[in-house]
Amino acid sequence: MSITAEKKQELIKEYATKEGDTGSPEVQVAILTHRIVHLTEHFKTHNKDNHSRRGLLMLVNKRRKLLDYLNSKDAGRYQALIKSLGLRK
Repeated sequence: MSITAEKKQELIKEYATKEGDTGSPEVQVAILTHRIVHLTEHFKTHNKDNHSRRGLLMLVNKRRKLLDYLNSKDAGRYQALIKSLGLRK
């Protein structure tokens, strides 16, 4: 299982910019980061799972595009997000 509904709601509540916000780049990147971390742990025991590895690469690329978009629109929000998620530039 990728992400539970409860965990997703926690991430939405934590990273939402306003009430009812589920589509902002911050929320999307937080959810993608959680899924990426989960898949990375999966590969520590299942290193030959190439089908899931392709999915992981697609998630990483989608997160990179969202982060690039956020950086171009508002660099302050971008810096705050990568700091709170523990991502590096």
